[in-house]
Amino acid sequence: MTFTTSRLDTKSSALLLSLCLAVAQAAIAVEAPTAPAPKPDNEVRAACAADVQKLCAGVQPGGGRIRACMRQHKEELSDGCKQAIAKARQNPS
Repeated sequence: MTFTTSRLDTKSSALLLSLCLAVAQAAIAVEAPTAPAPKPDNEVRAACAADVQKLCAGVQPGGGRIRACMRQHKEELSDGCKQAIAKARQNPS
């Protein structure tokens, strides 16, 4: 009796690994409690995303550089972004 073994090629291995990770993430998501209400910081990010892309496109994130850029362009920020910032200042988490 002869046994043969086959190795998965790199592409198949990557696909199998991706599938395993997706299943693991799905299992974790099922066990995770419901997500809390969005934090004010997340609301500001969502409301100001277009402004950041428009006004601070060349700014590397980190170290407060995006916030500094937004401060420099505060007069140019959209109304929605300004409102989200004002709301976050009133209700800090």
